[in-house]
Amino acid sequence: MRNQFIKQLDELNIKLLKMGAMVQEVIEVAVESLTKQDLELARKVYELDDEIDKIELEIEMECMNLIALQQPMAKDLRVIGTILKIITDLERMGDHAVNIAKVTLEIGEEPFVKPLIDIPKMAKLAQTMVKKSLDAFMKTDVELATEVANDDEAVDQLYEKIYTELINKMIEQKNIVKQATNLIFIGRFLERIADHATNIGERVIFIATGENVEIN
Repeated sequence: MRNQFIKQLDELNIKLLKMGAMVQEVIEVAVESLTKQDLELARKVYELDDEIDKIELEIEMECMNLIALQQPMAKDLRVIGTILKIITDLERMGDHAVNIAKVTLEIGEEPFVKPLIDIPKMAKLAQTMVKKSLDAFMKTDVELATEVANDDEAVDQLYEKIYTELINKMIEQKNIVKQATNLIFIGRFLERIADHATNIGERVIFIATGENVEIN
């Protein structure tokens, strides 16, 4: 029974990593569609998010089956409970990528009010945070999980920079208010993705210590 449980848990972890890779991809595609103003690519984000939703449901069902059939105790139960929370964070990241795609479609081919430099930087950091937080989960690495908080601070700083620059531009040029506001929203969506990655880091610490902590 124990060997079967470990095998099923390993398979679950593989699916979780697959979901994480899909989330990294959907973030990349969403921001690429924005920077290239590729509306067809933006529509692809919706399809990718549907796939993320499907794998979330698969993982959720498998977690429930493990709980019902294997009756895990103590740390094993914490791991399964954490997986259920992680997939929720990952699914919400996918939703934020969809929000970015929606804004991209709304902006369309309208010239940008400012060069997009910091938004792609935020996206890369967010993708790194997703990978790092899932690596920390797989290794139960508290130190790596804590590093995610440092990355989150960098994302927050970029968001503040974007917000301040665009607000100042709106004050100077009233005709750019709509697009500038939309770009601020995109920065906010990326900032929220980073927050969800930080949540995963906190869940890793919970598995390792049994304590709920805020690492940022």
